[in-house]
Amino acid sequence: MNFRLFLKTCALALSTAAVLSGAAHAQTPPKKFKVYLSMSYSGNGYQTETSNLIKALAATPPYDKLVELKTVISGTDVQAQAAAYQSMVSAGADAIITFPISATGLNRAIHEACEKHVLVYTYSGTVTEPCARTVSYITAGFAPNTAQWLVNKLNGKGNVFIDRGVAGNSVDKMNYDGAMSVFKQYPGIKIVAEYYGMWNSQTTQQETAKALAAHPDVDAIFGENGEDGIVAAMLASGQKKLVPVTGENTNGFRLALANPDLRKRGLDGISSGDPINVSGYAFKLMMEELTGKRKVTVHNIEYPLPWVPADKVKVCSGDKFVDGCNAFPSTRVPDSFNTEVFDPVLTPELSLNSALNGTPTPGATIQPLPADVVKQAPDVPGVNCQHCQAPADLFKLTKVTATVKP
Repeated sequence: MNFRLFLKTCALALSTAAVLSGAAHAQTPPKKFKVYLSMSYSGNGYQTETSNLIKALAATPPYDKLVELKTVISGTDVQAQAAAYQSMVSAGADAIITFPISATGLNRAIHEACEKHVLVYTYSGTVTEPCARTVSYITAGFAPNTAQWLVNKLNGKGNVFIDRGVAGNSVDKMNYDGAMSVFKQYPGIKIVAEYYGMWNSQTTQQETAKALAAHPDVDAIFGENGEDGIVAAMLASGQKKLVPVTGENTNGFRLALANPDLRKRGLDGISSGDPINVSGYAFKLMMEELTGKRKVTVHNIEYPLPWVPADKVKVCSGDKFVDGCNAFPSTRVPDSFNTEVFDPVLTPELSLNSALNGTPTPGATIQPLPADVVKQAPDVPGVNCQHCQAPADLFKLTKVTATVKP
């Protein structure tokens, strides 16, 4: 064979091989990260919506090509959730995003996951294992501010119920400790009933009804999530006089606060607490770290606190928070629906249907988080850190001032 012809033939073969190789490479799909959503319990609006937001984001481009999302519900047993984490790691998890049932009981399983280079993010609930990233609102002042609002309303004297969440969880601990840091300052405030509503509207209604039967002379109620059940229990009790209630973000509660007839009967309150969107923000932050777009070095990350007094409740005419509206008609969502699902900066990709059904918003694509978005939360021993010291002003008032002297 002619030597020049031989060289041309070789060059052509190499060129063809390169083209074919490039084409094959171009057609190779990007790596899919195996991400697990670990829920400790289910059955209430909060857990359904937080998981729906994560599912919606995972199905939004380009995450839909990057994420293989699997959901595991382990219940309220600590060991069951720890075992679930271990199974996820064994199955090849790249990341775990979770609502943890315990701040300390899951540390060993989380540490083992980190040692296997599995990224662990918690939302709302926190853990003290330092290798995890905890994203929560619990240090932003919900409990002390709402408790002080109640004290102001009662002029420092009265019988109070405390509706708690899930026993042993860091969220409930912070809410209770924050509320008691205020109530204990006022000898005239009497805590006449404490009960666990499990952050569930139906359970909260049942437990509040029991407390009302034993203490019909209650003057105010401090509530956590599921607080629409508190209002339902008062209405079902037949009491003509309603009392002030503080709670979180259920739609039924906000509609009740905006109801002029109920306001005339004595209902007043503050809608604050856990914003549902904390799960969506945590998921996006986790994905930016997982894909190498962001380096996160902060263990405890604080999410801002919503704050809606009764006179600021405004019902939306559509499916978005626009023109200051912050609640939806009862024909659009159930009373147990948690309203704080939107944030135009953190999660512009999400819609009402994302929260209701876990579906991505048509035409939406994932938008990057602001560069300076991570805000470090204060340390709280036994809640989000192990060997640490809480700041002296952990339960400082930021939304209200004390108008009544202790």
